[in-house]
Amino acid sequence: MDGIFQRLDREGYFLSWVDAQGRRRKRKAKGLTLGEARSERAAEITRVSQARILGFTPPTEDSFEETAKRFLNHQAARLSPKAFERENSIVRAHLSPFFKGRLASIRRGDVQRYITIRSEKVSAASVLRELNCLKHLLRLATEWEIVPVNPAQGVKAPRVGAGRLRYLQPTELVAVLKVCPPWLWPVVALAVCTGMRRSEILGLRWLDVDAVHGRILLPQTKNGEGRIVYLNQNALAAIESLPAGDGTAKLFPGITPEQTSMKFLRACRSVGIQDFRFHDLRHTAASWMRMKGSDIHTVASLLGHKDLRMAARYQHLSPEFLADAVTRLDGVFGVLRPQGVPEQKELPEKSSVTD
Repeated sequence: MDGIFQRLDREGYFLSWVDAQGRRRKRKAKGLTLGEARSERAAEITRVSQARILGFTPPTEDSFEETAKRFLNHQAARLSPKAFERENSIVRAHLSPFFKGRLASIRRGDVQRYITIRSEKVSAASVLRELNCLKHLLRLATEWEIVPVNPAQGVKAPRVGAGRLRYLQPTELVAVLKVCPPWLWPVVALAVCTGMRRSEILGLRWLDVDAVHGRILLPQTKNGEGRIVYLNQNALAAIESLPAGDGTAKLFPGITPEQTSMKFLRACRSVGIQDFRFHDLRHTAASWMRMKGSDIHTVASLLGHKDLRMAARYQHLSPEFLADAVTRLDGVFGVLRPQGVPEQKELPEKSSVTD
């Protein structure tokens, strides 16, 4: 449809239009229906037409600090407390001290200089998070007509690696669970059987658990949205091993994130497993789901990834699954070989995937 589209990896409608500078702009529609999306796009087109006729809206005298306060107030109502805390820290500790004075005085070169300076001090992943926050702030500033254009638009982000991928073999997992303290065992079991984050597990309340239907209803996760976590038999057994509770009482009261990570690290080291963190249990769940044939869309959905690129790191872990997809074409095309060429022998069975 004209200027309105949907994506396979995200729900809702998305808008596409060309701004007054001739640049292609895209964003997610705020409305939930096609009609609302069309109205939003029509409003964007009207604004573009007005800008072309009257010229760009002149920038205001607002400072970066003033705009940053407005941005944080805007985000506070839209993010989870933890996500807002991270964004607030980025703005106040890094962006505001660097971008001083009028917001309209910021140029693309200033943004590139910020990236260069920060890249000398922190990882590329950290720089990318800060740049995305800055771009979002400046994009909203253009919508609020504080500045006519976004100076960070088109600035190249630093290249970030695929990310850490470390997972346990089943025998290693059994060995670690045997040496975990009794209070830690169900925490580890839930992490490796569901792929939940540490914060999600420790924040679980009994009212979030639907044992009858084998699921957990997470009201708000890291990306600010709710998620359903499905429970297998091992995950259910881990929950059933806990003292019964109800209502808003937590499944793991009094257990801190630091305590969990440190005790788990010591358990791993005691059985000879090095360089393995609690968060890697999430990778373990995802890795083995992929190696057992689950497609990447399913894994991304179960882990709560909004972007398939986050789950792409597990793509190489299912060669049998991918090879099987290609083998199915034999049933479509039949036998393809020149006349007189003898029939080929069947390919040997593929060996199982190992670490």
